[in-house]
Amino acid sequence: MPALVLLGAQWGDEGKGKATDLLGGSVDYVVRYQGGNNAGHTVVVGDQKYALHLLPSGILSPGCTPVIGNGVVVDPSVLLSELSGLNERGVDTSKLLISGNAHIITPYNVTVDKVTERFLGKRKIGTTGRGIGPTYADKINRVGIRVQDLYDESILQQKVEAALDAKNQILTKLYNRRAIAADQVVEELLGYAEKIRPYVADTVLILNQALEDDKVVLFEGGQGTLLDIDHGTYPFVTSSNPTAGGACTGAGVGPTKISRVIGILKAYTTRVGSGPFPTELFDEDGEALRRIGGERGVTTGRDRRCGWFDAVIARYATRVNGLTDFFLTKLDVLTGWEEIPVCVAYEIDGRRVEELPYSQTDFHHAKPVYETLPGWSEDITSAKSFSDLPKNAQNYVKALEEMSGAPISAIGVGPGRDETIEINSFL
Repeated sequence: MPALVLLGAQWGDEGKGKATDLLGGSVDYVVRYQGGNNAGHTVVVGDQKYALHLLPSGILSPGCTPVIGNGVVVDPSVLLSELSGLNERGVDTSKLLISGNAHIITPYNVTVDKVTERFLGKRKIGTTGRGIGPTYADKINRVGIRVQDLYDESILQQKVEAALDAKNQILTKLYNRRAIAADQVVEELLGYAEKIRPYVADTVLILNQALEDDKVVLFEGGQGTLLDIDHGTYPFVTSSNPTAGGACTGAGVGPTKISRVIGILKAYTTRVGSGPFPTELFDEDGEALRRIGGERGVTTGRDRRCGWFDAVIARYATRVNGLTDFFLTKLDVLTGWEEIPVCVAYEIDGRRVEELPYSQTDFHHAKPVYETLPGWSEDITSAKSFSDLPKNAQNYVKALEEMSGAPISAIGVGPGRDETIEINSFL
């Protein structure tokens, strides 16, 4: 049975939660493989709306085992709060598994994130201030705290003291902040240990055994392709790899196990935070997309920047992820426009460029080259098949598919779980 990767093909917020939830009833495991509580998924089930930040979307699907992989960074207080909120709403969270090798977001990681971003001023990255970047930095610098460290107080004390040796120098001498006491951090972290112990497991072993037993495993990225630390619009990126290769390292599954890679595309484009955005709109169309699409970050609460569909970044996502399929979301938001521009290329210093420029400078100066497609006015939220869509909506989808380089196998025509047109099965 297949191992599938599901990831964002733009700057995130494409609707991965809806897509994961759609597949969740058909898969045995749903695995978050990177990121932390800087990501957010909104899933609508019946008349209930769920906002998930750290937990895999599959936690809402009975029979599915949700997994937080080793590549994720975990804030224990956020995790427990999210679990409590779901339990209060009658959601069974007992099957959750957390990798013992996942790194812990400590209180000092959050402090460093916030003061650093303020210190940068106009040069800020636009982080969520939740300690994600500093935690990944600690991981790479080999001073990170892992989930398994919560169960050895001596090791935990040594690691926290080692991490704070340098951080307190920076906090006190550069940022004029108080030093953080190691004992207080250790005490707080130990307070979480027994509460999350029932979920901690060797997830690498479990997932590989599941695949050997012909189980279906779905790997879920937290952010979008253009936010990848290696392949995104650096430095305005996240601190991990939401691209397809990140699923292998972030979950401990070899690339030969992956059979399908599904990219989630919004029918227009959005991004949160700082950084270049060639198709961004500053007019009434941009405001209409934001209002109709409900474009506010699930985790941050920040308004998303909105623009027309960008086929250049869609082609790029196809290439760097090896996408086999697209899931197109929020097509219904475009209902009512007489004409819909689509960015098919960029103009950079008088040159037409049809692929994403590798140079940061060129991308900052890229201006969109648009082709205009006819719009539609009919309500499409009740459409159950591709043929139910208005002709112009069908043509819009076909044009995006041709420009993006992979088949569009599903289309979201509304926020609800059942408001999806499945053209080709993902399983």
